[in-house]
Amino acid sequence: MSLYGADLLALLPELIVVLAACLVIVLDPITPASRRDLLAWLSVGALALCLGLTGWQINELNVRVSAFSDLVVVDAYARFWKILLYGVTGLTIFMSLPYLKAERVHLGEYYGFILLALSGMMVMVSGADLLTIYLGTELMSLSLYIMTGLNRAKPRSLEAAAKYFVLGAFSSGILLYGISLLYGMAGSTKLASIAGAIGTRGADDPLVLIATILIAVGFSFKLAAVPFHMWTPDVYQGAPTSVTAFMAVASKAASFAAFMRVFVEGLGGLKADWSVLFLLIAVVTLVLGNVVAIVQTNIKRMLAYSSIAHAGYALIGFVAAARGVGASGGTPGLASIMIYLAIYSFMTLGAFALIGMLRKGGVEGEEIEDFTGLAKRQPLAAFLMLLFMASLAGIPPTAGFIGKFYVFMAAVEAGLAWLAAIALIFAAVSAYYYMRVVMVMYMRDPDPSSVEQPRLVASPALSFVLACAVAGVILFGLYPNPLVSFALQSVLTFK
Repeated sequence: MSLYGADLLALLPELIVVLAACLVIVLDPITPASRRDLLAWLSVGALALCLGLTGWQINELNVRVSAFSDLVVVDAYARFWKILLYGVTGLTIFMSLPYLKAERVHLGEYYGFILLALSGMMVMVSGADLLTIYLGTELMSLSLYIMTGLNRAKPRSLEAAAKYFVLGAFSSGILLYGISLLYGMAGSTKLASIAGAIGTRGADDPLVLIATILIAVGFSFKLAAVPFHMWTPDVYQGAPTSVTAFMAVASKAASFAAFMRVFVEGLGGLKADWSVLFLLIAVVTLVLGNVVAIVQTNIKRMLAYSSIAHAGYALIGFVAAARGVGASGGTPGLASIMIYLAIYSFMTLGAFALIGMLRKGGVEGEEIEDFTGLAKRQPLAAFLMLLFMASLAGIPPTAGFIGKFYVFMAAVEAGLAWLAAIALIFAAVSAYYYMRVVMVMYMRDPDPSSVEQPRLVASPALSFVLACAVAGVILFGLYPNPLVSFALQSVLTFK
């Protein structure tokens, strides 16, 4: 096979997703409103094909393969994240089918933009060059800006899109400035070249330290880490719930994947410096996220601050990887992040699916009080929300407990037992606001004077999403070995 053919084969899943997105956007104007479900099924078919190709790559190409002059790399690490992103995107599409119809914004281009966002994420996780990663980040972000403002009839949705765009552009500029400084220092934007230049110049070079700080700031915005989290509550609340779920899970996973590759493979020689920076960010993030979530009355805003706190927990695993000692080095810490975010995907998608099902007087019910007495009206739905809230809080035997366990153990093994203790304390704090939702469902009666009682509007597509989410939360809680083994094997390709 020619070199060009090998490059195309390595990035064939990305090409399929982009072509499917373009096809959906082209077909949308000529597709009747009653047949737009076909565009969703076309998108799901493309994802299934990509999943098969990625699975084949795992079996046939169990090595690290560089493509397009080392601008991208296909390795086990990238394939782990791609498989997770395919699953999250597919479940988001199923969640969107009934939700967009209920909100009267069932637009065909929505599925095109969700595939374009996915293609950007796939480039991010495979990028071996800072500019490649930056382009993937921008493709993801631009698609999410549009999807956030999809419901043009709601001023809150347009306001969220505007805030997201302005702050996102600001963070992109900071990230690009950091990249330009590293290019001036190394003469290249490839991670391997940057790592070599840092080894030559030393870690005390002020230019390198400034560039590292700027890149850390740019990625911290994408991760929703404090103090770069300001956009998260308003955007999560204002965006359509299906878009919020996609941002909370897929965007965070892709951002962490690219962030880890940049700082481990490109800036690994500076880990003594940036590990201190991210240690501070991790502590502040989990403290602020958990404390501010307590006072929220809107469940989407509460889950937004919860998402900030979860970014703090994941950063603990990253700090543990930087401080890793012994033969395993930072492998347990990096693997713990992958395990944590995979589990976080199931419980967060399940929670947002139930929120999207809740209707009150023909509109979406987003307030925590809207769940009052749900256990008496629809006991199965209340039990599922209980399961997701317990998992988010890290209560055994749910999968959320497993995710926190591996992150905390990685911190302990790296000599950061005090950090694990702080995280454990605030995990207990988080149980308060998660269990408040459970208390409202099970311990309060519906208001008899209310004209419109909130109700859950079920559908086969949402039932499928909930079934997958419940399966992930229960199975990985009781039997996490397959996920743990997959994560450990995937992280071994890191240099």
